[in-house]
Order: sequence, then structure tokens, then C-alpha cells
Amino acid sequence: MTEIVVGVDGSESGTRAVSWALHEAVLRGLPVRLVHVMPRWAFEMPETGRHAAVGRWAREEASDLLTRTWEDARRQKPSVEMVSQLLPGDPRTVLLTASTHEAMLVVGSHGTGGFSGMLLGSVAAGVAGRASCPVVVVRHPPQLADSGEIVVGVDGSLHSRAALEMAYAEAACRSGPVRAVYAWRKLTGVMWDRLPFSADAAAMYGTHRNEDDARRMLAEAIAGLAERYPDVKLVEQVEHGHPVDVLIQASTAAELLVVGHRAGHAFAGLTLGSVARGVLHHARCPVAIVPAHT
Repeated sequence: MTEIVVGVDGSESGTRAVSWALHEAVLRGLPVRLVHVMPRWAFEMPETGRHAAVGRWAREEASDLLTRTWEDARRQKPSVEMVSQLLPGDPRTVLLTASTHEAMLVVGSHGTGGFSGMLLGSVAAGVAGRASCPVVVVRHPPQLADSGEIVVGVDGSLHSRAALEMAYAEAACRSGPVRAVYAWRKLTGVMWDRLPFSADAAAMYGTHRNEDDARRMLAEAIAGLAERYPDVKLVEQVEHGHPVDVLIQASTAAELLVVGHRAGHAFAGLTLGSVARGVLHHARCPVAIVPAHT
């Protein structure tokens, strides 16, 4: 059975990440693994020697944090099966490795060592888009509204198809709707003639001659999912504008915003590579980044 792995660091957003992971575990019937990562030098420092007391203090602090988090998690969701794990190394590398074969990795948007003015912490930025499983980054408290609405960004690619699959699964768990959001931009005749790729490829990057073409693209992207999830209500939203702006606005009343990840693509600056980065910094609800192979 796979697990939900959640990074524990004692920060406010980290505490919210634990609560979100516990709620998700109840919905999915999955166990949770609480992982705290500490510096390797302190983890491996001998019990005796010149600076042994420093290592012991660091290990005790880390162990106490993990114990307090586990006890608080047990009080929140006593029915959830959970284990805790203290590991050495770089939090980004360790969490990525720990979640390789798991259902989901959940982290807070900021750790205890981040700068208050930063919109996204180094751990969240380092694992989002690099994990082999979906990564959920929690900044704001989840809405947990009665609607249970899941917002998903769509662009017609395989990456957004993976995001749609997760969005439907999440909505089904919550008995809520999916809001499939497709943001498009006007493609003029002059631009069309100058584009170095086909009209079909242009559509994948959110550029269309008119709104009807954009709506057809959304319909093609979501085809077949309604039959697989007949109890999930679908809300289709097609808007002219930049995807980041449209998705941020749609996230205001959502429980979760789901986007695919397209790192490394030649046109990543125009697609969900940049969209994923934008919503991670500014969305008003937890954000799930989904790799294409999920």
C-alpha cells in the first residue's frame, strides 16, 4: 500500500501541510508518513568528543519536534495509520527519495529557515515538479468548503490530462465538483502565419482565433472522464487571459488547485511550466503539481 509522505519542519505552513495530509488520508484511506529531515553532520555526530553535546542537542530537538507532531496528528485524526521518520541530509533530496513510490508528497510553502518576504520556500520550490508523484504545497489553510470544489488547469497536453485525472479523483473523494479552467489568448492572422509550428500545436499553447475554438479544445481535453466519474459534476470555465491570472482567481474558493508539470519543454515559458510556478507563488488554496506519468 502506498502512503502520503508529509514533510515536518515545525513551521506554520508545515503544520498546515500535516493537517492537509491527514484530511487527505481519511478521504483516500491511506496511511501517512511524517518525515523530518535534519543536517547530516548533526545526525551522524558521535556521542562523545569535543562537540558531541551540539549533536545530541540537535538530535533531541529534531526528535522532540517529530514526537510532538505525531502526537498532535494522532489527536486530529486518530483513525489514520501513521508512522514518523527522522532522516539526515538535504530536505529536498531526502523528501524526493522518500516519496519515490508513494501516492503523494505534501509540504508547506515555507520552512522555519526561510525569509518572510519570499513567496515560496526552497524546499517547496525544490520538490515541486521534480517528484515522481504529485506534490501538494500548502500555504493557506484549505477552504474545506461544503462544495469541495477542485480547480484544475487545462491546456490540452498529456501533462494536463494527468492533472485532470487527479482532479477528478480528488473531487470524487470529496463528493464535490471539478472546475476545469482553460485560459486562452487571441491568435491573429499575422501571428498565425509567423508561428514556427502547426495550428494544432498553437492550440496547445492556449492561442486561438476565437472562443469557440477554445471551447472545443477544452471539450477534447476532458473527453472520457465524465463516463469514468459519473457522480462528479463538471464545471467548464473558458476565459480569455493569462493562465496564471485566471487560475489564481479560480482558486479563491477552491479546496485544491491542480496543475500539470511540463518542465524541460522547448516552449515551457508559454505553458504549464511557467503556470505551475506562478500558481505556486500566488494561489489562494493548496496547489497540487502533477507529473505527466501519474
